[in-house]
Amino acid sequence: MMPPWPDDALYRYLKAPGPMSDDARLAALVTQRLGIDWTTRHQQIEVTVQNAVVILSGRVAGPEVRRVAGDLAWDVPGVFDVCNTLRPPRRRRRRG
Repeated sequence: MMPPWPDDALYRYLKAPGPMSDDARLAALVTQRLGIDWTTRHQQIEVTVQNAVVILSGRVAGPEVRRVAGDLAWDVPGVFDVCNTLRPPRRRRRRG
């Protein structure tokens, strides 16, 4: 038996994405917003959503980026709360 071609109805049925949960939808929207904004675009921000609460984690360039990321997450319709655990890069200790 040959594998189905991408235009086969069976292939579309097996590979069709299921309905997205509200939390997954919110995570996608927040991630999209963070990826578009020039302040947060190149930062390492992980977005998790549980019961409409957005959890931002990772390291960012500074406190301004942390604030902007939190504000962008709050602006997404359907977000109930934002837990912003983003941290600035570690400071190097001077030895001497």
